[in-house]
Amino acid sequence: MFDHVKFGVSNYVASKAFFLKALEPLGVAVVSEGPPAYGVELSSKSTASLCLFQTEEKPAHLHLAFKAENRQQVEAFYRAALDAGGKDNGAPGLRPHYHANYYAAFVIGPDGHNIEVVCHEPGALT
Repeated sequence: MFDHVKFGVSNYVASKAFFLKALEPLGVAVVSEGPPAYGVELSSKSTASLCLFQTEEKPAHLHLAFKAENRQQVEAFYRAALDAGGKDNGAPGLRPHYHANYYAAFVIGPDGHNIEVVCHEPGALT
């Protein structure tokens, strides 16, 4: 549905570092970058991208959910996001109130955004 989503961040350097490290398990990397006021485009092998730019305004809190191919990526995201300075908002696990195979983890990022990585596939961690 989306080609890209772009939003402002209060600390461009910190946010770029956080998202790159937290989403590295999903294969996310820099696609293009300009000055902080223009920002950076991050993407994986999918066609949609996430774009961040420096803003002087306080960004509204967002809930950003990224799709994982497997549960191991959810686990790896959670560890990487916490290592990058994120705050726990829900350890990896099943969320059966969404559906039987909804396996997700949640972390609060630098600007208070709720960052989620979710796998919809059945299967146990190996």
